[in-house]
Amino acid sequence: MTRRRARLRAGLLVVLAIALTACRVDVVVDVEMVENGSGIVTITAVADAELVARAPGLAEDLRFDDLLAAGWVLEGPATTADGGLSVVLRHTFSSPEQATALIASLNGTDGPFEAAALSRTASKRQIDYALTGGARMEAGLASFADPDLLASVGATPYADSIASGGFTPDQVVGLSFSVSLPGSVNGTTGAVDPAGGEGRVRWIIPIDGSPLDLATTSTVSLERSSLWNVLATVALVVLVAWVVASVVLIALVARARRRRTR
Repeated sequence: MTRRRARLRAGLLVVLAIALTACRVDVVVDVEMVENGSGIVTITAVADAELVARAPGLAEDLRFDDLLAAGWVLEGPATTADGGLSVVLRHTFSSPEQATALIASLNGTDGPFEAAALSRTASKRQIDYALTGGARMEAGLASFADPDLLASVGATPYADSIASGGFTPDQVVGLSFSVSLPGSVNGTTGAVDPAGGEGRVRWIIPIDGSPLDLATTSTVSLERSSLWNVLATVALVVLVAWVVASVVLIALVARARRRRTR
């Protein structure tokens, strides 16, 4: 790391030390998968109006070159209705394995995702989807800082600022994870989100380093329901009757023509 780069990161850390004393930043990681196993990962980060007021150059300081080079699509930074700042990053995936790799790429040395993996298993009768692994902010607030910077500074200054202001880490930083799997959820350790559809599950990841289990399964049935079976049978009977009636009608017409010819 060059001296100039170290100074820049140290400066940004000081901004955080000032801004986080009474402000809030919320980050949401969302994974949405469709039936064939493809989908999209979306990261949404929102800083409240007070943080933006205390750090007016925040939007200009944000850099996304590495993420854009890795295939992420950027939306923002944009001003929210209440004067805050929002950034949205999206990346599509074509398989559960690629989704797993994208989630892993969000990890630093201290989390937040621990061996989180998505899978899809298909049979003639059904398709099973699963999320395994866990989430944990092992280093607490230090997980949000660059390891090289922490080594040079020797501490996490904004943690002291938060404590001196009488706040707890979860009052100023929020991190949540949600997954939308096809079909019906069979079991989950998270909370099913009614607003997100039948298969969307959500977790709030603790900032204090507590472990969180992400185990979730869902199923899409490929068997027809009894109603569709009845309708299919009726349609088959109607088709057979129509074919028989057509054959009889053709035979009668041919017979009548032969009589006229005679």
